[in-house]
Amino acid sequence: MSTETRVATFAGGCFWCMVGPFQELEGVKSVVSGYTGGHTENPTYEEVCSDTTGHVEAIQVEYDPKTVTYDQLLQVFWKQIDPTDAGGQFNDRGESYQTAVFYHDDEQKQRAVHAREELDKDGPFSEPIVTPVLPAATFYPAEEYHQDYHKKNKFHYQLYKKGSGREGFIQTYWGDQ
Repeated sequence: MSTETRVATFAGGCFWCMVGPFQELEGVKSVVSGYTGGHTENPTYEEVCSDTTGHVEAIQVEYDPKTVTYDQLLQVFWKQIDPTDAGGQFNDRGESYQTAVFYHDDEQKQRAVHAREELDKDGPFSEPIVTPVLPAATFYPAEEYHQDYHKKNKFHYQLYKKGSGREGFIQTYWGDQ
């Protein structure tokens, strides 16, 4: 019996910090770190970080919609980022660290726009939500050493997540949710 899976794509600043929360969800089949949204083919990490490619660091999530919904994925996404910051995320600044929801069909677009509007209206932030909802573009997987970085380099990853300000931000706004 084969399971139909779907794909969701999110840019949340440094992709190292975005992978783990999605991998923990039942129904998520895979999470790949990569680059999307830009104008160059097969960009490298160095090229993307130079802010000359138009790409952002992103993750692509393959999931079973019978087990985990797109709305649940959106909830996880919003709780990993500062959606009020248009200049990057935490200590990571620049175009390549901007946030975005990349939709793959009209339903994802409608759900993402609705979720963003609800967060803007009822969320904990005093500043407006600036994370755009954009059509999905070609997704280029990042180099192998970036895949599952939080597992391969646990100590460095934990230092980075805390030192960047992301961990404290999440705790302040969302607690243990």
